[in-house]
Amino acid sequence: MKRVKIIGTGSYVPEKVLTNFDIEKIVDTSDEWIRTRTGMSERHIASDRDKASDLAIKAANRALKDSGIAPDEIDLILVATATPDMFFPSTACFVQSSIGAGRSASFDISAACSGYIYALSVAENYIKSDKYNTVLLIASEVFSKYIDWGDRNTCVLFGDGAAATILRGFKGSRMDGIISTHIYSDGRYANLLYLRGGGSSCPPTHESINHKLHFLKMKGNSLFKIAIKNMSEVAREALSSNGYKISDVDILIPHQANKRIIDAVAENLKIPQEKIFINIEKYGNTSAATIPLALDEALKEGRIKKGDLILMVAFGGGLTWGSALIRW
Repeated sequence: MKRVKIIGTGSYVPEKVLTNFDIEKIVDTSDEWIRTRTGMSERHIASDRDKASDLAIKAANRALKDSGIAPDEIDLILVATATPDMFFPSTACFVQSSIGAGRSASFDISAACSGYIYALSVAENYIKSDKYNTVLLIASEVFSKYIDWGDRNTCVLFGDGAAATILRGFKGSRMDGIISTHIYSDGRYANLLYLRGGGSSCPPTHESINHKLHFLKMKGNSLFKIAIKNMSEVAREALSSNGYKISDVDILIPHQANKRIIDAVAENLKIPQEKIFINIEKYGNTSAATIPLALDEALKEGRIKKGDLILMVAFGGGLTWGSALIRW
């Protein structure tokens, strides 16, 4: 049976660091309030000239180096992003051109903070179907360009960054590599997290700009309970559908949106804190990039060993959510 494994990882965050103390000078907030409410201390911010593709290319090149493969071996490039360079061409096409990936198919996936899990599911199924064998999957976000820096409820949350993974098919009967992916959405809650301006329902006008419709809008309190419920349920589904228990998990890599959400999911799942990888204090919420960024960091820190069972779970605008179970 054809299976899928990750053969390389890489990540990149911009050099500029914005601390909570820096944000204190911008809006009426405090380091203590931000840390207590979110678990964040700092985040990386892209420069005015940096695009999502710039971050993605750097992460992709690091993943290529880590995997030891050449760009022309890539069959498909997927970029999970809610902050693309432009509507079209896709950000993936800019990446393809820059890294010299031949004529590989390239397209973007938009599922907000669940984008990496969605793209992982797409890549897994393309490889299992024998359509492609080597996939470069990148999550890249520059949400700092879509934040109202006068809105203290959102400006403290988001950071910029990118992370890449390279997936390849292999033949095997053991449950190695990606065991399963699970993705869902519920558009009834689309108004809880969205960016209205710029699309065909609200094209750019002087009025849309004056009304700040090109900035992210979020109803955090309403999202909180839904995020906890859906991530807990989809995490349990990943385990139960494959005959595993919570105690079998070696490391949980959750979407890094809010430390309180992560803690609540951990309590629901009854998984100890020492099995959870959290780096939200350094990067904030990098949307689709949080999980692969955490994966790359966990690998470099030696937190993941061969044979470990990894559970990933995410939640984002759409609303979208999903999970992935991987045997490393």
